[in-house]
Amino acid sequence: MLHAMSALRHAARRAPAVIAMAVLAAPGAAWAEGMPQLDFSTPLTTSQVYWGAAIFIVLYLLLSRVGLPKVGAVIEQRAVHIAADLDAAKTQKAQADAAVAELTATIQRSRAAAQGEINQAVDQAKAAAAEQATALNARLETQLRAAETQINAARAAALGALHQVAAETASTVIARLTGAAADLPRVDAAVAAALAARGHG
Repeated sequence: MLHAMSALRHAARRAPAVIAMAVLAAPGAAWAEGMPQLDFSTPLTTSQVYWGAAIFIVLYLLLSRVGLPKVGAVIEQRAVHIAADLDAAKTQKAQADAAVAELTATIQRSRAAAQGEINQAVDQAKAAAAEQATALNARLETQLRAAETQINAARAAALGALHQVAAETASTVIARLTGAAADLPRVDAAVAAALAARGHG
């Protein structure tokens, strides 16, 4: 904008000389074309040219001294406002970029913290599950041993009762078949041997 203003002022300064040259060159061309209204030999034409030149000079002075400085001031003021707006926009953009960067960093920290808490919770859950599994296995092992003990005791009791029943039955059968009382030690030994042979001993 400042370059445009300088060019405008330079053109305004050169305008009077260009117009004067055109005015001075006009009579010859006018006479050549047959235009008597531009004949400078008549006082009317000369006075019109002088008054026109005077009016132009006055207008030029008014524009160059009053109009153009005001226009230049307005243009410079607008340039200052535009530069200030650009600076403010750059500042706001920098602040926005900083806010975005801070927000991104905060999100990343939050994600990392959340992932850490999730991993810690998972590790705690795994440790608790392993502890519960160990306790459950120990309890099941204790119950299994107790059940085996009860089974062995019941088996032993059943075998004892079976030995007694078998001995009594064998003694009764022998007494009925022979008509004499059976030899109890021999019957017990025979029953024990028979049970041992069957794997119940």
